Amino acid sequence: MDKKEVLENLATAVIEGNKDMARENAQNALTAGIDPLEAVDQGLSKGMGVVGAQFESGDSFLPELLMAADTFSAAMEIIEPAIEARKQQVHKEGTVLLATVKGDLHNIGKNIVGTVMETSGFEVVDIGIDQSTLSIIEAADKNKVEIIALSSLMSTTMPNQKELIEVLKEMGIRDRYFVLVGGGPVSQKWADDIGADGYGDTAIDAVNISRSLLNARSDP
Repeated sequence: MDKKEVLENLATAVIEGNKDMARENAQNALTAGIDPLEAVDQGLSKGMGVVGAQFESGDSFLPELLMAADTFSAAMEIIEPAIEARKQQVHKEGTVLLATVKGDLHNIGKNIVGTVMETSGFEVVDIGIDQSTLSIIEAADKNKVEIIALSSLMSTTMPNQKELIEVLKEMGIRDRYFVLVGGGPVSQKWADDIGADGYGDTAIDAVNISRSLLNARSDP
């Protein structure tokens, strides 16, 4: 079984909620020497993206979303040890705060980003779901983070990403943090429109953008 097929099978397993298929192909990925982060980003996460989009459009419902999340977790039980082993070998980067904005109770995408960022050398402060703008800012200040990464899975909660940037400006501390946005309905255009510093379509994107922003800040 080649790499492309394994990654496609991981995505399909999540979409169909097939835990056995997910576990089998998670093991196939490791056996084939596929980077565990790539298996998550290009396989499992792709499947969650499809289910998230279906949920947002009303083509699927909460039971399907939860089934996909459980399937994702089943595969991660096999892949996680390989990811943990990599954490010991990476250069330390900056600190990022992760939060799902107020009114949104979804954490799968956020959790994927957190796992990949930790494995890539970032210290991650995850304050969870349904977080108000002020609670996010307070946590960012308390933990002295450089990056605030905001997740929205529903279009109805996306304005809360914009609100956070506006409040940072009102408080005179916008330049203290890089703000990244992501989630199923979020796009690069939305990020540009609200003045975010970056948008990540995948967890790997979030890592690469975060590194670029920090490196640009540290350059003389």
